Amino acid sequence: MDDTIAAVATPVGMGGIGIIRLSGPRSVEIATHLFRPHHASPPFKSHYLYYGEIVDPHTEVVIDEVLLSFMAKPQSYTREDVVELNCHGGYLVLREVLSLLVQSGARLADPGEFTKRAFLNGRLDLAQAEAVIDLIESKSATHLRHAASQLQGMLSREINTLQKALLELCASLEVSIEFPEEELEPDSPAQIITSIDHLISQIKKLLHTYAEGKLYREGVSTIIAGKPNVGKSSLFNVLLGEERTIVTPVPGTTRDFIEEVITVNDIPLRIMDTAGLRDPEDAIEEAGVRKTKDKLDQADLILLVIDGSVDHDDRVTSLLPDVKMSNVVVICNKVDLPRKVSLDKLQRCFPGSRIVATSALYKSGIEELKETIASLMTTNFPSLPDHTVISNLRHKVALEKTVEALKEAHEGLHKKIPPEFIAADLQSALHCLGEITGHTSGEEVLDHIFSRFCIGK
Repeated sequence: MDDTIAAVATPVGMGGIGIIRLSGPRSVEIATHLFRPHHASPPFKSHYLYYGEIVDPHTEVVIDEVLLSFMAKPQSYTREDVVELNCHGGYLVLREVLSLLVQSGARLADPGEFTKRAFLNGRLDLAQAEAVIDLIESKSATHLRHAASQLQGMLSREINTLQKALLELCASLEVSIEFPEEELEPDSPAQIITSIDHLISQIKKLLHTYAEGKLYREGVSTIIAGKPNVGKSSLFNVLLGEERTIVTPVPGTTRDFIEEVITVNDIPLRIMDTAGLRDPEDAIEEAGVRKTKDKLDQADLILLVIDGSVDHDDRVTSLLPDVKMSNVVVICNKVDLPRKVSLDKLQRCFPGSRIVATSALYKSGIEELKETIASLMTTNFPSLPDHTVISNLRHKVALEKTVEALKEAHEGLHKKIPPEFIAADLQSALHCLGEITGHTSGEEVLDHIFSRFCIGK
């Protein structure tokens, strides 16, 4: 990594400040080729701010008034020399300054290349690097806390503890394989089996947190369903906090899917308003109803809206696909009108589901609905406040592969197969754990992970 990279590190668009970041051996040289300080002169001290202007070296035209910060290696994000230019946040300003930096010897950074350099230079392991993008994309306060703890190394420390225990087992086996004639006392098969059982137990505890991590990382796939004109779109708008969908008394107004991400009691919901469930009257409506049923089949949570002001039509249950009723919240809407449907009757019609009464028009019962959703989604999660949570599918797969390799070793010990084969299984488990922190990840995996990052991070 002998080259110096540069990129805009703030979002595209107009703003008060836009930051351009450089990293590499020529960062200071390239930046000072353009930067004219007002009250100082190079060499610049590390971790100081300097006020000045960016000047086009070819025309001597002032481009912007900026602050320059220099962070000398290894005390920087990438463990390389890093310079950041705090410019005004206009698109044209940033483009012009970046263009001059490239003309002066920098090259445009690839997506995620700053964080990739931090990983390759040992400042972050791969799990911590992945936490950076989770931190940026956090959809809730809990997701933010999970990402921050992973960035601080909480998951990595657990993985390192497991690796250390596995290494000790491998070392004990290798001694008996390499030096059978020596009077050494390696662990007995029974001791190794006990150690493997303990490792499997620890890994399964981590795996059990994946449902929680996935919920806060990806959000809950949520469908608002029901017959036409029961208030689905009104409820969608109330939960969203804005008029996102058209609301009319005409049945069948919603024919396409409208999806938004909202946060309900700190749980992100990928919530979708759908076409009403009824016998369609034309080809377009038929396609909408068919797609609604397909989406219901795939949903994590179904908000089934019933009009409480009319007699309940039992046919609505037949319009639902074969879904788990425990994932259904039945909403008896329009309770501001004279009620013709009792909550007890709805409970009998939808056994195992939760029942909430609301008036989307007057926004009553909405807080109870939110509490019900939160309770339903977090029922099986651990109550410990600071437990390590995995939310990344790549980590889950690596842990599952680790367990499988350990089970192979466990079974081999029971069958008394040669220790060389047991050692190979333990080495395989060690390799799988190393994939999480990046110690055994190939270049293709790294390229895939860092390609998900924005340019400038």
